[in-house]
Amino acid sequence: MNVRVIPGRLIETLAPEATGMDRRAFGEFIGPQGELASYALGWTTGADPHIARFSVGIGAGNPGGATFHAVVFNHEDSYAYALVDDPFEQVPQGGPDLTAAEARAHDDLPFIWWVIDRVVEQDPRAWWMRHWLTGTRSIQTPEVFATTEPVLLVSHDTDGIWQLIGTTSAATDGHIGHLHHTIDEDPTLTEVLDLEPGQQATRSAPGLPWHRESSTY
Repeated sequence: MNVRVIPGRLIETLAPEATGMDRRAFGEFIGPQGELASYALGWTTGADPHIARFSVGIGAGNPGGATFHAVVFNHEDSYAYALVDDPFEQVPQGGPDLTAAEARAHDDLPFIWWVIDRVVEQDPRAWWMRHWLTGTRSIQTPEVFATTEPVLLVSHDTDGIWQLIGTTSAATDGHIGHLHHTIDEDPTLTEVLDLEPGQQATRSAPGLPWHRESSTY
């Protein structure tokens, strides 16, 4: 199926009262028949409630054109969506903001959920958001945990555990930390968040290409 998700700009600002970072990522969607949609997703570190947000717009300037708004929340060790009344972002392809009731009555709602699923699958910023939402934990070398060394090896082990290793080889005294905190420090890690269990990625230095291979851990 020829679906294109085209990530756009990422806006990062201090959250109100500087309790965290507000992140908003934008992009465009092109479906297999040329269907167009635009989207925004976002989350705020330190926010309560612990939810992420989505806006998806379709049909700008056409009858039925609208912008749909939803929240994404942790649910049974995964995540789920719910339509909301409160608008999140304005997006280019969108029209009037729909309430949750109006969105549920819209003929194109199944298409909107399908777009969101494809974005979560393909946009690396959505992977980052998902790990923040679910609180994914990782084993980190002490130097990576202390941010004194960059991450040069990311391993997604066959048991599902993520490992982050810097210049110093992994030892037995690894620390447990949230994966998203390390991505906050180095967003280039989003490039390898699609590693399947049993895969790892290495690089010589931050900013250089990642090389993928079977995990040795």
